[in-house]
Amino acid sequence: TVTPVAPPAPPTPAPAPTPVAAVAPGSIVPLTTFQNAVVRNMVATLSVPVFRVGYTITTDELDKLYKQIKSKGVTMTALLAKAVAVTLQKHPLLNASYSDQGIVYHSDINISVAVAMDDGGLITPVLQNADAVDIYSLSRTWKSLVERARTKQLQPQEYNSGTFTLSNLGMFGVDTFDAILPPGQGSILAIGASRPQVVATPNGLFAVRQQMQVNITSDHRIIYGAHAAAFLQDLAKLIETNAHSLTL
Repeated sequence: TVTPVAPPAPPTPAPAPTPVAAVAPGSIVPLTTFQNAVVRNMVATLSVPVFRVGYTITTDELDKLYKQIKSKGVTMTALLAKAVAVTLQKHPLLNASYSDQGIVYHSDINISVAVAMDDGGLITPVLQNADAVDIYSLSRTWKSLVERARTKQLQPQEYNSGTFTLSNLGMFGVDTFDAILPPGQGSILAIGASRPQVVATPNGLFAVRQQMQVNITSDHRIIYGAHAAAFLQDLAKLIETNAHSLTL
């Protein structure tokens, strides 16, 4: 027999969208300065040869940890950023970027996290040195970054110093998606929702596990498929078997 599995916790409801000013049908609304900057960056990435690799990660241990420390102000975003940053220590090429002079291996691991703005824009606040900062400080920093991002009070180094980006649409119930590589970085990780799935256990029985799909987009000029796959494999191992280490 299989040990009974507790029913999964209900997903956190997606935040209600902020009402947008009504736009008259047939009208043209000029892009803001910020939106034009996003356009330029996204078009620039079209010149970069990229590839994508997907991986399924079981999140039961991470979810359990989150429930234990959520009351201390820890956010799931900070946990995911910390997990990625710690894994990048073993895979510096995934934290690197291309230049005409060669591969730039960055001295810091700075995790950018995509945040949707109320006006429809997008910004990527940066958790600097995410591998070295403890999870509680990282969570406090993240909350401050988001608050100041939404009021457009971030300093340039707080949104343009990232070396690796996370884009998480799991809170909207999205299962899987591909993210566009930001200029000046080598990789971006797209994270989907964690859902209960029926899986086969090592002893040939069935059980229910929480699983999420992640997809990495990487610059193929410097990163190859085996590099990305090895990174995802180690990220999954950390989240599935050693999530508690993220609090150390």
